[in-house]
Amino acid sequence: MTERPRADVRPDLQHEVEQFYYREARLLDGRRYQTWLGLCTPDIRYVMPARTNPLVDNTQKGREEMIGIDRELEGVDSNGLPIRDESYPHLAMRVQRAYVANSWAENPPARTRRIIGNVEITRVAEGRLDVTSAFHLFYSRPGSANVLYAGQRRDVLHRAEDDLRLASREVVLDIADIAFPTLGLFF
Repeated sequence: MTERPRADVRPDLQHEVEQFYYREARLLDGRRYQTWLGLCTPDIRYVMPARTNPLVDNTQKGREEMIGIDRELEGVDSNGLPIRDESYPHLAMRVQRAYVANSWAENPPARTRRIIGNVEITRVAEGRLDVTSAFHLFYSRPGSANVLYAGQRRDVLHRAEDDLRLASREVVLDIADIAFPTLGLFF
């Protein structure tokens, strides 16, 4: 089956969504976490499922589900535990923590650079957009090894007046074994 682009995604809407993501990346890389939090809805759900390494499901032979990525994710709607499953109060607490003097985990603060791409609007509904995007996140901190994260974000954006707001984010990292102490980052 050939997958086609959505006919209801106008170029101006695609541009608006991409600009939202570029602004978000700029705010996070600039350590403007309080401003970033303002891009989120009060009922946001921010999830990072754990990733497992299951064997190929031979009962699905010949079907894409046989090796589908969703089989590897734990903690979103499965019995496994996610790496992160947070609401607005959790995110607000992490943002606030970044601005206290004894925040030793990020002293000195990390240098980050986010590259966002492959932005695709997969669903358009009344005031709601489902969007997937790919990211690279470079993390550098004096005295620590540099780390490059890569993955996909599955977002729900809501229209708020003349702007977009992040209502839900699922971060799917392309690594299965977390060996880095930097998962306090916003992806």
